[in-house]
Amino acid sequence: MKKIILILAFIGMITLQSCTVNDTAANVDNDTIAEVFELRNINFGNDGGNNYSIYQTFSPQIYPSDVVLIYRLSGTIDSSTPIWQQIPRTLFLLEGELDYDFDFSKEDFTIYAGGTYDLSLTPTYINNETFRIVIVPGYLSNKGMKVDTSDYNATIKAFNIDDSKIKELK
Repeated sequence: MKKIILILAFIGMITLQSCTVNDTAANVDNDTIAEVFELRNINFGNDGGNNYSIYQTFSPQIYPSDVVLIYRLSGTIDSSTPIWQQIPRTLFLLEGELDYDFDFSKEDFTIYAGGTYDLSLTPTYINNETFRIVIVPGYLSNKGMKVDTSDYNATIKAFNIDDSKIKELK
């Protein structure tokens, strides 16, 4: 009888010892995924002088640790192959330099266009513009991944983004 109790106690200790709590796993948000939004055929508003901008809010807000990347549609190879350029970007035109830049918070983002000349002289660069806004969760951005974020296609591939399900911002 003592041997059976000893064996049961030994099995019980082994069973209970394998149960552990991993506190770090409880703090990981595994359902957070990278997302892409598109602003299609949008015009920059004039802020006065030679300053132009596009302002949008995030709904819902993004997390404070998230990172935002923005790409501008600079052309197409054919009807199904767009060319995306990451901003900030400086374009060197005959009229002078044109700069695209942006800033963001957890609530909103602003895309800026400015230059060394009167931007109203080149309306094709401030009207009917299309941008892709990529939201990379902080959880993914600090994983030590080597991603060439200047390449839109490499970015969406690295963060496993389905490019066919892009939401349009209005």
